[in-house]
Amino acid sequence: MDPATLIGFAISIVALFVFMTLEGVSPATLIFLPAIVLVIIATLGAAAASQTMDDLKKLPAWFKMAVMPAKVPPPTEQIQTLVSLAEKARKEGLLALEAQVKNIEDPFLRRGLQMGIDGTDPEELRAVLESEIAAKKAEDKVAAKFMNAMGGYAPTIGILGCIVGLMNVMANLNTPELLGPMVSAAFIATLWGVMAANFWFLPMGAKILRVSELQAAQMELLVEGITEIQAGTSPRAVRLKLTSLVPPGSMAKEAA
Repeated sequence: MDPATLIGFAISIVALFVFMTLEGVSPATLIFLPAIVLVIIATLGAAAASQTMDDLKKLPAWFKMAVMPAKVPPPTEQIQTLVSLAEKARKEGLLALEAQVKNIEDPFLRRGLQMGIDGTDPEELRAVLESEIAAKKAEDKVAAKFMNAMGGYAPTIGILGCIVGLMNVMANLNTPELLGPMVSAAFIATLWGVMAANFWFLPMGAKILRVSELQAAQMELLVEGITEIQAGTSPRAVRLKLTSLVPPGSMAKEAA
């Protein structure tokens, strides 16, 4: 799991536990299986109902994107790779990159360079790569929308659980000694709904959008580098241009 995500989840849960303890409520009361099953499973089902089957096949990848570390290489590493390619292309020609392209791990960079080597028109090359970036951002928005939908459904489903619990309370008014625990159990479902939405689902949706932004920025950096290499720009000019596209804070962090 991404350390930042883990830390965020942990801080939220610990804060809730501390609050409950200070209020004289045992955190162990949260371990109420009926409420957990209803909120988590029903929320997932409600959100799934708003998607297509093709979307649902991507659920594992969406959850992985939401909680695992973002696969975004440092900008300095990407810039160095592009500058090295620019040096080779400047000295030996664009076709000299043919053998080297096969060893590049990044599929986006590999495709872009191969198109440049194949003599694709610069404007067409840029248009194709930018369309791929737009398509990826659109797909990531679908994933974020799914998580946000879960965040929207969870509190309401928690209220449904509370209503069912209160119905059980009304059915047992002739046993006053049981009413307190029953009412408490009813409200636990509401607590789980609000907690799941605001501690997990909505933050996961925001995390997906942030990762998408970082990956899109990386791809846009590669597009600029590829087009400059295709144009035969000097390695120094390539470095200066690409560095100017990276937030100063990121460059300073890498330099440190």
